[in-house]
Amino acid sequence: MKSSPAPVWSVGDVASRFDMPTSVLRHWETVGLLSPDRDAAGRRRYGEDDVVRIAVIVRSKAAGMSLDQVAHLLDRDSAERHSVLQAHLDDLDRRMAEMRHSKAMAEHAFNCTAHDISTCPRFRAEVADILEGFSS
Repeated sequence: MKSSPAPVWSVGDVASRFDMPTSVLRHWETVGLLSPDRDAAGRRRYGEDDVVRIAVIVRSKAAGMSLDQVAHLLDRDSAERHSVLQAHLDDLDRRMAEMRHSKAMAEHAFNCTAHDISTCPRFRAEVADILEGFSS
């Protein structure tokens, strides 16, 4: 029984699937994050491993990683990989804590009956840590 050939996609197919301009994929190739095969006419042909890399880049960018950080993530030989990832994890923890505070503040504001939300003592408590040092 013959095995079917591995699927390949054009730059347009991949860009469309990830809802991005083809220029983004070309830029990621220029900076070394991607290296798709080329057909006889020189057209990019993305295989399954390429689209997995693209998915990792997309997810990493959505989480706030820079392309330089993504490069370290994808480079199995990077000596700085763990320190870059630890810095990113620390940043995610900080940002998630800020989001929890923001969510609590928004939930309180949504349910609060105060006409001027900034005068509500419970609402002010949500920003007390930021206001620390401003009280007389």
